Amino acid sequence: MGGFIGGIAILLIAAFFIYEAVQRMQSPPPAVLPGILAIYAAIYTLCGDGFRIAILGRALKKIEGSTLRADFYHAFMDMGSTLVAIIGIILVTMGIYQGDFVAALILGVLLAVLSIKLIYRTALDLTDAISPSMVRRVEGIVSSTEGVMNTESVHMRRSGNEIFADVIISLSGTASFEEAHKISSNVEKNITNSIANSKVTVHFEPTWKDAPLDSTVSGIASAVKGVEGVHNINSSTSEKGVFISLHVMVDRNMSLEEAHKVSDEIEKQVRSVVPNINHITVHLEPHVSLPKTLPVEDLSIEEQITKIIRQYTAVKKIGRVITLQLQDVFKIDIDCSFDGTLSIEKVHDITSEIEHKIRSQLKNAVVTIHPEPS
Repeated sequence: MGGFIGGIAILLIAAFFIYEAVQRMQSPPPAVLPGILAIYAAIYTLCGDGFRIAILGRALKKIEGSTLRADFYHAFMDMGSTLVAIIGIILVTMGIYQGDFVAALILGVLLAVLSIKLIYRTALDLTDAISPSMVRRVEGIVSSTEGVMNTESVHMRRSGNEIFADVIISLSGTASFEEAHKISSNVEKNITNSIANSKVTVHFEPTWKDAPLDSTVSGIASAVKGVEGVHNINSSTSEKGVFISLHVMVDRNMSLEEAHKVSDEIEKQVRSVVPNINHITVHLEPHVSLPKTLPVEDLSIEEQITKIIRQYTAVKKIGRVITLQLQDVFKIDIDCSFDGTLSIEKVHDITSEIEHKIRSQLKNAVVTIHPEPS
């Protein structure tokens, strides 16, 4: 408020300078001319004004304040009026009586411009507003930061000497949380390095624009409540639109009705982001969570599984068989070697048949076979 009132006061004084200069330019020459003592007095005053400006200028670099700036402009005004006095004394002594008034007119216009800038700046401070040029400057800094896909919004305000910025950015949906945090930190650092006394808060949101379709579908599906895992994502495009299929794991104790709601939510979310979708197929699978401490492997079940696998001559070698009992579920992982010339389709058919036979003998078995060339 002090800076605002000071700006108005300086504007009024500048207007008085301009008015007096115009009035006196139309007056007759002065009857009394100044002497050399007037010049000495003006130079002495000029040195004092220069000292004040130097001190206030150094203070402004350390502490930015509206009242301090108003005082700086006041000192500048005093120095300007002293300079005008010196110029006027010299010109009048030389017989150029109008020179003093022209210099005063120029000083008045300059002070009027400075005071208007001060009034505008302090008015923004009083309303917590920031100049549009500074907001555009921050937007440019954010947009030029590597990893930022888009600058969603920049909200800024000033409180005294501090500038607060609230920035929302869009990052690639495929970015990890660690990458997103690093990009946000870079945005904050770039702003604070460019704008003194700034306090920055950065929010980030995922965007799937320009991301691979499979990554987009995986990210959207994984974010749906109730989804434990996503895999086997396939997509194809035809004249009729985009066809997407994916496997989604949910809690094995979840009812079909609850699981179907999860499936519907996935389809809804994907359709809202991916255009021109013809059909989405969501294959639901039970998810078995592994505890932090695993029970000892059951050797008797391993022998039973080995007997089943030996019935298939296509299996050249049985590697490690790991069986873990998790509550009422058997988690079974098997390594098998096949002839390297077999097609992957043939190998998949054999492993699927083995898995089916194991599940028929062991209830609640979750079987995973890892095939490798012999």
